[in-house]
Amino acid sequence: MHRLSRSPRRPTARAIARTATAALACLATLAAGLVLAAPAQAGNRVTPGSFTGYGFDQCTAPTQKAMDAWLTGSPYWAVGIYVSGDSRACTSQPNLSPTWVGTQLANGWRLLPITLGPQASCTTRERYLRQVRINPSPTSSYAAARSQGRAEAAKTVGAAQALGISPGSTLWYDLEAFAITKTDCRESALTFLSGWTEQLHAQGYVSGVYSSAASGTKILDDARATRPGAYVMPDHLWVADWNGRADTGSSYLRSDGWAPHRRVHQYRGGHNETYGGVTINIDTNWVDVGRGSTVAAEPRHCAGAATYNFPRYPTRRAGHTGALVSAAQCLLKAKGYYTGPVDGTYDADVSAAARRYRAATRLPAGGTVGPRVWVALLSRGTTPLLKFGAASSAVRRVQRGLNAADAAGLPVTGVFEAATTAAVKTYQRGHGLAQTGVVTPAVWSRLVAGTP
Repeated sequence: MHRLSRSPRRPTARAIARTATAALACLATLAAGLVLAAPAQAGNRVTPGSFTGYGFDQCTAPTQKAMDAWLTGSPYWAVGIYVSGDSRACTSQPNLSPTWVGTQLANGWRLLPITLGPQASCTTRERYLRQVRINPSPTSSYAAARSQGRAEAAKTVGAAQALGISPGSTLWYDLEAFAITKTDCRESALTFLSGWTEQLHAQGYVSGVYSSAASGTKILDDARATRPGAYVMPDHLWVADWNGRADTGSSYLRSDGWAPHRRVHQYRGGHNETYGGVTINIDTNWVDVGRGSTVAAEPRHCAGAATYNFPRYPTRRAGHTGALVSAAQCLLKAKGYYTGPVDGTYDADVSAAARRYRAATRLPAGGTVGPRVWVALLSRGTTPLLKFGAASSAVRRVQRGLNAADAAGLPVTGVFEAATTAAVKTYQRGHGLAQTGVVTPAVWSRLVAGTP
């Protein structure tokens, strides 16, 4: 995950002392500010919440322009950001601020805040060898490593709160690859992560750990399965296994570990992707957390007399009967154009209601419920941005609208997944829009206008 930069020269003892003094002063100032002021963006929602879908991570938080372009143009709706840790390459974060965090959360992004601090004592990566590492001393059951983990967690909570990342959110520790066969190195790393989790829980946050499948992931899963209770396990696990599969599976992780809905899988390493004219070098992830992308079952409408969900919506007119007629009656009743019974019989009253609806919505005159009427009736309501991973009644309206417009045959589930994405792209192509698979205002405007 970590993007490397050129290692600096080894600092002198005097320079280290000056830096430490300045850092302590800075921390004291920050602590005083946190006492005097409310947390930044205190109303922000917990992140990542419940979500199943695509995410990306990049060392430096992207600009707002880039985030906006990727919001409407990419399949991604989760983003990893480095918020703390002295060992991260991107300690300078020119774009990351409370406003940036609040804006992304308001736009529906799921944030994955990452810390990269002390690494395993036996790491072989040159840059980490020049930095503070996890103390491998076994004294008092690796007490020094536990203290380091707790301190790193407390520091991360301070950074998260300053950015407006609310309690209840998951904070992730990035433990890069190391040799797990060295006992003190392995056990001190496990103890460090246990301390990390203990402290996060004490301060009201959820614990996450990111690591390579063959090292950090494996030792955590082995300890969970073979030494239960020996360590406090993280709540969520982020597995780096570049097997190219957008799922949560890894050959290094038992199927019952961190399941269900407690995994992130980084399945592809650094590469460029471009959306909305903006290119970012990213790692790609599949995210499945909380309850996943789920939505409550939809009840039947009009006191149980009607369902709105069909794979296709053929024209209904006078003389027709059946469930589709009941749906039309119920929809027209909900919008105030029909007052008769929902009995599945298309009579003169239904024809009159259809005429009134067409006139009010500037659709061509007529007494039938055809493609344009179906699309408009089924789509109208709130118009939020929707993409892969969304789960709501608005997704149901899109799925129904696409079925009416294109005979897409989508199951009306309320969950935005691959088939819905493909149907949105087909609709966009048919109307001269960029084929992003994202339901933007341009897509909504056509659907609610009854454009098949």
